Amino acid sequence: MTWEHGLIVGKFYPPHAGHHALIDAAAAACERVTVVVAPSSGESVPLDLRVAWLREAHPANVRFVGVHDDHPVDYADPAAWELHMAVFRAAAGTDRVDAVFSSEAYGPELARRFAAEAVTVDPERIKIPVSGTAVRADPAGHWDQLGPGVRGWLTRRVIVVGAESTGTTTMARALARHYRTRGGAWAPTRWVPEFGRELTVRKLEALRLSRPDAEVGDVVWDAGDFVSVADEQGDAEDRAARAGSPILFGDTDALATTIWEERYLGSGSAAVRDRVRPPALYLLTDHEGVPFVDDGLRDGEAIRAWMTGRFREVLAAQEAPWQVLTGPYPARLRAAVAACDDLLAAGWSFAPPLSPP
Repeated sequence: MTWEHGLIVGKFYPPHAGHHALIDAAAAACERVTVVVAPSSGESVPLDLRVAWLREAHPANVRFVGVHDDHPVDYADPAAWELHMAVFRAAAGTDRVDAVFSSEAYGPELARRFAAEAVTVDPERIKIPVSGTAVRADPAGHWDQLGPGVRGWLTRRVIVVGAESTGTTTMARALARHYRTRGGAWAPTRWVPEFGRELTVRKLEALRLSRPDAEVGDVVWDAGDFVSVADEQGDAEDRAARAGSPILFGDTDALATTIWEERYLGSGSAAVRDRVRPPALYLLTDHEGVPFVDDGLRDGEAIRAWMTGRFREVLAAQEAPWQVLTGPYPARLRAAVAACDDLLAAGWSFAPPLSPP
């Protein structure tokens, strides 16, 4: 090792491949490294998430400390520097800093104020052509420079909901296939199957061990089952978002689970409602014009109209945008793609970081 204690200070808004390369360079050259994650409190990406994303990507000799720094940014003002240095020194700890690693122009001055050696890494962004500014301007265009945690947080999640046998699975699968064909960042586009269906299969198989002639209508559901469905669906969605493209499709979610809970138990529960996470967009598959197909796991033909109506009521009462898909399948798919394209065209919104005057 060249140095005992290395230091990195940055906003990591959000963390990207250039940040990771900087940290890796410091970790390879130092016995231990402290990374101070110091954004302003008004920025969009939560501080605790930035620290967690960085921590999961780097070795144990790197210590991450998160702290908000809302002091004015003015590299020509010694008084402003001292305000920032008070934050950085407190976060860095009492151990002597031997080297300050940075890719920014302020790196040498930061090192001087720590009485440390300045180590500049790829300041021209030649090895890794990316910056936080570029990522915020176009996350999809820099998707390959982002780690799993950042991808999962940025992914636009589109959830398809609807009554039984109205094409939610078909639509979620088709949308994922449509975006995968675009290639590039879109090639790993995923969709998340309905966990409730998987649990139905399990429960029916277990019931048939003692009652071989049991049908899906004989399956008994309790409140805990719906909590499990909401949890499993959410976890699967999160895993897919971390590994996928800028858009993810899900076949139902916790909001849909609240309606299924109403259907089977007569009312919803706070436990399931508390697990609802609004996506970027809901797509509701209308039952009109869609034949009911009994695949052995469905028994709700008579209440499809009620369920569609209930979905409309619940979706209208929540904040996420939603759209009803009607008509024949090709028209539904075209409408769904158009809605998703509009969503992506709107881009991502980030609060501006503090910057020099």
